[in-house]
Amino acid sequence: MIHNIVMKAAKETISHHVKLTVFLVFTVIGSITAGLIPPLVLEWIINTLTEQRNLSLMAIILYFVILSISGVLDAGKESLITVFGQKVTHQIRSIMCEKLNLLPADYYTRQDTGTTVSRFVGDVDTIETLFTSGIISMVADACRIFSILAIIFVKSPGLGILMVLVLPLLYLLTRSFQKRMLAAQLNNRQAVGRANNHIPDTLHSIQTLHNLHKEEYMEKRYETYIEEGFCAVNRSNFYDAIYSPIIITVSTLLVAVMMILSAKGGWFMDFFGMTVGTSVAIISYVGKIFEPLESIGMEIQNIQSASAGIQRINAFLSEQEKEAFTKISYKETQDSPAILLQNLHFGYEADKEILEGLTLTVNPGEHITLIGRTGAGKSTVFKLLMGLYEPWEGTVEIYGKSASCIQENERRKLFGYVEQSFQSVPGSVLDQITLGDPTISLEQVINALSIVDLWNTIKEFPKGLDTLYQDSLFSKGQIQLLSIARAIVSDPKILLLDEITANLDSETEQRILEALQAASCNRTMLSISHRLYEYSKGKYVTIS
Repeated sequence: MIHNIVMKAAKETISHHVKLTVFLVFTVIGSITAGLIPPLVLEWIINTLTEQRNLSLMAIILYFVILSISGVLDAGKESLITVFGQKVTHQIRSIMCEKLNLLPADYYTRQDTGTTVSRFVGDVDTIETLFTSGIISMVADACRIFSILAIIFVKSPGLGILMVLVLPLLYLLTRSFQKRMLAAQLNNRQAVGRANNHIPDTLHSIQTLHNLHKEEYMEKRYETYIEEGFCAVNRSNFYDAIYSPIIITVSTLLVAVMMILSAKGGWFMDFFGMTVGTSVAIISYVGKIFEPLESIGMEIQNIQSASAGIQRINAFLSEQEKEAFTKISYKETQDSPAILLQNLHFGYEADKEILEGLTLTVNPGEHITLIGRTGAGKSTVFKLLMGLYEPWEGTVEIYGKSASCIQENERRKLFGYVEQSFQSVPGSVLDQITLGDPTISLEQVINALSIVDLWNTIKEFPKGLDTLYQDSLFSKGQIQLLSIARAIVSDPKILLLDEITANLDSETEQRILEALQAASCNRTMLSISHRLYEYSKGKYVTIS
């Protein structure tokens, strides 16, 4: 499962960022190597002093230089791992965005927006930790542990054996403490969340609480949540406080055992004994080995968390895609009806049919209004026309071609869709019209705004079309006019209007209808309404 998405993203990141990968490998190896050298240099310095030989100033300077290089390489390693993880997650999000374009519309019907967003944000972020404090860091820490053990074995075989025997027990102890701390932190977050929710819930029901004299009851519940959080924090602090002393005590005992046994002479001295300088170096190495051991425990935890995120992302990527159709252009058959629905059957659920045998023909330039009760399928007709769904049975054709086969880049030139409520996008007023489409010229934008009688208003803004969009810039009617301008800016052949005058006052409605008359000139128009407009010269079709 990991290979499906993570390995693909990692391979593409490596191929696209070769220099970054090379520097990362170099810094990881350099960090491990540089971390092993200072204790050896310190051993040589101390042995030189104990043997009463002259020690040059350069040797001392060399020791501090190596320490500095080790620190720089450690910092560089962490930075490059973070950058590499971000590059990989960027690649993963790009792959997921490509998947979004291939999903059918019913995916968005089945899945709520929050679930999809959580996969792009939360689940992908857990994969970033897979690299920043997961696989790469764990490999580096494991290499550091084995390297330190190898040096300890060379310097003192007896201590090396003791370390091999003790390390698994220390690892189990570390994992036990980490799990308990994580559980305590989780309990604290849950308690804080309950306490935070308790306050607005109490205020929302304050009148009822006063009437029933339940203030004391709510106070006790709040105190309970606070106490739970306090106890959880105490547990976490307790485990954190006693862990370090335990590790320090164990490392001290190991060194003490080594010293005692080496002092016995004979075989013990050969097996455990060492010079003063070597003893200092060994003590330093023993201290260094516990840090990566503790890190590995957290890195395994991060990998487990990332695995859950990877499974959710793989489930998203395995969603059934839109069927592959041969894409064609609607321009090939301009003499056909603009819209043809023939014996149309469709529903969102297998056992609930919405459209039952609908047949409708709309010729080029014709204006048709669909009327009917709520839930009759009027908006569903629009979704079928735009190729968002495939009908169960029957035909949906635009200028003689199946709606689902029209190329994506042709759809906006073909359809202008005006929704009941305007959906703004981040950006300027211009962005609301073009939706970031670079093929739409400034002249087209001005022309569309002029048709709906908004250009004179917008050009008076301090920055004109470049003014940052806010709802407060426009009245409710002007926002709807902006929606019409967005729909006609690319000069579409067909206008689809979804109950766009609902909830408007009569004066504003009249202005919208006048703008529609201008916008619908020489265009086919299909609209949805619950009532008849006296001005309309088109036909009405009832959907029941």
